[in-house]
Amino acid sequence: MPVTVPNGVNVSVADGEVHVKGPKGELRQRVLSNVVTVSVDGANVVVERKGNARTHRAAHGLTRTLIANMIEGVSKGFRKSLELHGVGYRAAKSGERLNLTLGYSHPIVFAPPKGIAITVEGQNRIHVDGTDKQAVGQVAAEIRALRTPEPYKGKGIRYEGERVRRKLGKAAKAGKK
Repeated sequence: MPVTVPNGVNVSVADGEVHVKGPKGELRQRVLSNVVTVSVDGANVVVERKGNARTHRAAHGLTRTLIANMIEGVSKGFRKSLELHGVGYRAAKSGERLNLTLGYSHPIVFAPPKGIAITVEGQNRIHVDGTDKQAVGQVAAEIRALRTPEPYKGKGIRYEGERVRRKLGKAAKAGKK
């Protein structure tokens, strides 16, 4: 299944590396050239496997998806949103850094890596934006790991739309005796 290349995005393949350049930036990805071949055919990128072994089929699907994500990233970009739940939990920006108050004895300062932009909406919503889907997901996971949601009161940092299964706790268990 070929990957269509939108207007304004350039894709080139050289020396086992795919280079994608678009309005939001540029990305590079190494390709397993001994397993798959990548070619640019007009407005499509075609990925073909050299054999039919299990590893060849897996690398074929992975390579096609990585290239599709690169093209989408440089044309539209990716966003992950996080929500802070808890009394006194706040997020604020100072320059490029993210300042978090998460109930610890000290504030947490998070510096995003190059190519990732963090925006704060209100005091309890964080947006992570970038062109590389993997990097956006990794940064969002690192921020969430600073205070993962706990199951008794539901406090912590969640992905937008994430549901936390709640437990009843000690008081509910004591009534069963």
